[in-house]
Amino acid sequence: MIPEKVKVAGIEYEIKEVEGILERFNTLGQINYNKGIIELDSSLCQSRKEQTFVHELLHACFREAGYEEQEEEMIDRVSTVLYQVIKDNKL
Repeated sequence: MIPEKVKVAGIEYEIKEVEGILERFNTLGQINYNKGIIELDSSLCQSRKEQTFVHELLHACFREAGYEEQEEEMIDRVSTVLYQVIKDNKL
């Protein structure tokens, strides 16, 4: 389910699995808008990586839609539900 790259509003984001994100930053993934990179902690199980990817993808969607400031709680809630919809409906 996790592609190597994804385009959001014409901006290409590369998806990378990186060691140590959780230990260094206390987070499962992160996004660098300027470099167009979404990083996921490589130690996560596949379903957690997928869920984290959807979370970071939503950050990209909101950012490219012009929402510079984003509430983490809202992104977290919506990404959890969106991941379930994608997974359960085999999208």
